[in-house]
Amino acid sequence: MALRQDSFGELKVPLTWMAVVALIVCAVVGVSILLSDRRETFQTEAYGAARQAVDTVSAPVGGAVAAPGRWTGDLLGWLRSYVAVAHENRRLHKVIDGLQIQADEAVRLRDENERLRAMLGVQTDPPIPMVTARVVTDSRGPFANARLANAGTDAGVVVGYPVLSERGLVGRIVGVSGAASRVLLLTDVASRTPVMIDRSNARAILTGDGGPNPKLEYLRGRDAVHQGDRVLTSGDGGVLPRGLPVGRAVKGLDGRWRVVLDADAGAIDWVRILKFKDYSQLADQAALAQTRLPPVITENPDDRIIGAAPARATPAPKATAAPTTAAPPLKTPAAPAPKTTATPAAATPRSATPARPAQ
Repeated sequence: MALRQDSFGELKVPLTWMAVVALIVCAVVGVSILLSDRRETFQTEAYGAARQAVDTVSAPVGGAVAAPGRWTGDLLGWLRSYVAVAHENRRLHKVIDGLQIQADEAVRLRDENERLRAMLGVQTDPPIPMVTARVVTDSRGPFANARLANAGTDAGVVVGYPVLSERGLVGRIVGVSGAASRVLLLTDVASRTPVMIDRSNARAILTGDGGPNPKLEYLRGRDAVHQGDRVLTSGDGGVLPRGLPVGRAVKGLDGRWRVVLDADAGAIDWVRILKFKDYSQLADQAALAQTRLPPVITENPDDRIIGAAPARATPAPKATAAPTTAAPPLKTPAAPAPKTTATPAAATPRSATPARPAQ
């Protein structure tokens, strides 16, 4: 009853036997180690046979005893490798995140570089000075569409200059400050742009209505526009230069002709502001100042130059009175002779000329 009352009473006997067995095993192992560790030579056959027996028994016992140690070492090595792999995995994740950021930045820079190259490739014929600017804000409403560019009077921008993207016309400058300018887009309700159809050379006014596709109004000409016709600036009124790309003509759902703008094909980040005032800046003023015309041969050999200063006419020589035999004056008063005007030699009658003496 005493054993059952104690909670560890039932375990005392097995623990005792286990301790005895462990003591015996340890004694056997100790004797085996002592016998196998002797350095003297085999002097008797009995001792050599005993040592061989000990070595034979100790080999599997040592392997069995060393197995938990090996397992423990392998487990510790696996745990160390697992921790190292987890640490390396976390480090690689950080590297991948950094490389992803760099890849995104590289893509952004590549796109920006392509847009800048396209902007630098924008040319006009004849060439017009330009200012490159970046759109910093976008002002949109139900009817108003405007952008703010980071170039102003410091860069020589004034109100009225046209604005181009790498694809086509965006709008024109309607307000300017020292370092910024406001761009009125073609889709704004206040926008009116003279355009022409490239195929038929028909004129129209591109009118914004707040939607993405402005209208073509006041079309002139027969069979003026077809689906997909190219629309360019006409240059009428001298507000915009001629030939800037605007878009393509399409038929709207309301039956009116509209224009799909080329500038809406992508984001408007970079623009070029054309320093266009009027057509006088496109002409060679020195060439226009020359008023001398080349000589032109006419039928009259005396008039060889048309438009040149007329030669001064040489006055005809004064005609002298024909020599006549003067009678001596009479003392009696004669009637006054009528006044005669001097006639040029060419107009003198033949009878007034003296006759040649006969030979």
